[in-house]
Amino acid sequence: MIQISPHPEVDIPEVSLTALLHERARQFPEKVALIDGPSGRSYTYRQLETLVRRAAAGLARHGFSQGDVMAIYSPNLPEYAIAFHAVALAGGINTTISPLYTVDELTFQLRDSGARYLITVGPFLDKALAAARAVGISRVFVFGEANGEEGVIPWAVLLAEDGPVPEPAIDPRQDVVALPYSSGTTGLPKGVMLTHYNLVANVLQNAGSPLAPGMDDTIIAVLPFFHIYGLVVVMNLGLYHGTTIVTMPRFELESFLETLARYGVTYANLVPPIVLALAKHPAVDRHDLSKLRTIFSGAAPLGGELAEACASRLGCLVFQGYGLTETSPVTHVSPVDPAQAKPGSVGFPIANTECRIVDLESGEPLGRGQRGEICVRGPQTMLGYLNRPDATAAMIDADGWLHTGDIGFIDEDGHLYIVDRLKELIKYKGVQVAPAELEALLLTHPAIADAAVIPSPDEEAGEIPKAFVVLRGEATAEEILAFVAERVAPHKRVRLLDFVDQIPKTASGKILRRVLIERERAQAL
Repeated sequence: MIQISPHPEVDIPEVSLTALLHERARQFPEKVALIDGPSGRSYTYRQLETLVRRAAAGLARHGFSQGDVMAIYSPNLPEYAIAFHAVALAGGINTTISPLYTVDELTFQLRDSGARYLITVGPFLDKALAAARAVGISRVFVFGEANGEEGVIPWAVLLAEDGPVPEPAIDPRQDVVALPYSSGTTGLPKGVMLTHYNLVANVLQNAGSPLAPGMDDTIIAVLPFFHIYGLVVVMNLGLYHGTTIVTMPRFELESFLETLARYGVTYANLVPPIVLALAKHPAVDRHDLSKLRTIFSGAAPLGGELAEACASRLGCLVFQGYGLTETSPVTHVSPVDPAQAKPGSVGFPIANTECRIVDLESGEPLGRGQRGEICVRGPQTMLGYLNRPDATAAMIDADGWLHTGDIGFIDEDGHLYIVDRLKELIKYKGVQVAPAELEALLLTHPAIADAAVIPSPDEEAGEIPKAFVVLRGEATAEEILAFVAERVAPHKRVRLLDFVDQIPKTASGKILRRVLIERERAQAL
């Protein structure tokens, strides 16, 4: 059974993403587009377009040309959006990188993506320059001051340079504009090739969905722009609709609540751990959140009871959706009308999107109420994984169906429910953690003979990485946890560890993580 979206089909023009947003921006030129939450620094939509064009011209003067890859290694700032669209206007590719990455993690993505340019912020310059040197990047830009670092080009200098604005011929269906990294259903992080057409499609597919904010909305950008959720749903969808976007460089509950109140935020795109804090933390009562009318939750499943608790406490609508980095990201959105929504459901396919559930063993389509793998198809589906045709073929079949690796069912009214996950990745506060990456790191410890990592349920984070370790020498759990923590970004840290005699594997040597997960669940009962 193929489920077709209940929403009307939308026309998707073959234009570049930045051209689409600039055309819309001209409808509200004097409206504030972006505000830096901590400082109040802001840009109108007219200023945004002007600065994007100046930055694109500056990049061109520094040799940036069509097809070049720019790595953005920065927290959320208004300038992030300017840089992203300057690269897009110049026909380049943005590879967005977690600001929490270590030098080794940053180096991996720079090398794998083929980045030739890098932009960062002053506090990250040491790590950025170390990684840039490791891969041979000579052009490093910085939001703010260069702190005396030789060869680093300040953002203001880039904007001050005069020159022609690049006008490359962009093929929206084939030219990649964003290259975020995802583990997909298995393995190490891979570059997800998202074209102009993919992102234009997802913006317009959501423009008429319950997810769309209004022009009068002020939205909070606390979700990181390096993540596809923050990049498309917050930044680009928000700019398309003429909202005012308030950026925050990091999530801290007290400053988050202060920012919501100070700027009168009306619409918040969040992840379940933040919804949990809004529902239960006593600090919420100290702030005036009366203007907050809508919360949209994504990146990980939101339980019905939690959604209702948050909605009741704040007196606002709370709904959720579903998607993947590989689908730009949104494929499903639940209704905002409580009379139509169902607690725990991610709703219906968005416009121009099809969905079906297939049997886990045979791949045959299943009917309503039957549990199987969720497959989706639509114009937002990625071009493929960078330099990984094998992984692309495993993810997208010959008929264009993308196999999500998530297990769910469609009920009698067409609502989709996510109930489990086939894919191996861990979702820590909505951010992907690849077990294979942590396992490879653990095996570099001299006392470890074998290791496996699985997701372990956690009320605050959703899931946390848990390791099973086979020792061949002496080491304590605390030593191993510290060993990992020193080498990875905070969200990837192993939080729990068990010593075992053997890691369950198939005859071919593949780790049977599902066995470990089921064993954990049985012990929790």
